[in-house]
Amino acid sequence: MTKLILTTLALAAVILSQSVYAEFADDLHTIQTQWASVNYELVEDSQLKAFEKLVEQTREFSKANNEQAASHIWHGIVLSSYAGAKGGLGALGLAKDAKAEFEQAISLDASALAGSAYTSLATLYGKVPGWPIGFGDAKKADTLFRQALELNPQGIDSNYLYAAFLYDERKYSDAKKHLLIAQTAPARELRPKADLYRQQEITTLLAKVERKLKR
Repeated sequence: MTKLILTTLALAAVILSQSVYAEFADDLHTIQTQWASVNYELVEDSQLKAFEKLVEQTREFSKANNEQAASHIWHGIVLSSYAGAKGGLGALGLAKDAKAEFEQAISLDASALAGSAYTSLATLYGKVPGWPIGFGDAKKADTLFRQALELNPQGIDSNYLYAAFLYDERKYSDAKKHLLIAQTAPARELRPKADLYRQQEITTLLAKVERKLKR
């Protein structure tokens, strides 16, 4: 009887764990889908207001799932996207908060979401102004991008965002190499909208790189 009870309890624990994970995955997918719509399909005040709401939503999501690296990654992505849309020195606080979220994610599980925390943190280091205004650092960005690519060498985001960084650094041949990899990256079944818009960004940046290489 005791053995039967223990087996039943163990089975119930497994079912509960699966249910909790399924709920987490559903919430994460909802956030990813909302981010794609806000980031790519809204502009100006409507985009800023939508990002503000999404920041609060992902803040609660990360608090409720504090031990899950993915929740911190996506709170950081939303914060950094909001910072990019907002612009100016007022966005620096958002960028710093995003940096903390990515660092927390790396401390929990550096490989989560195929190393997305490294990719996103690298992008921040590449975009934010350097000292004394901000924490931007091109060398640090390059190191983080390389770490991201070790975890996800064929990823659409890891390659595109590294290419964008390399373009800004005027390393056009290297940028083209990573754009071509991004262009042939496997489709993400649960993120068709993000893939669609990212491929458009890849095409646009590749054209700019080609023009630079012809000069």
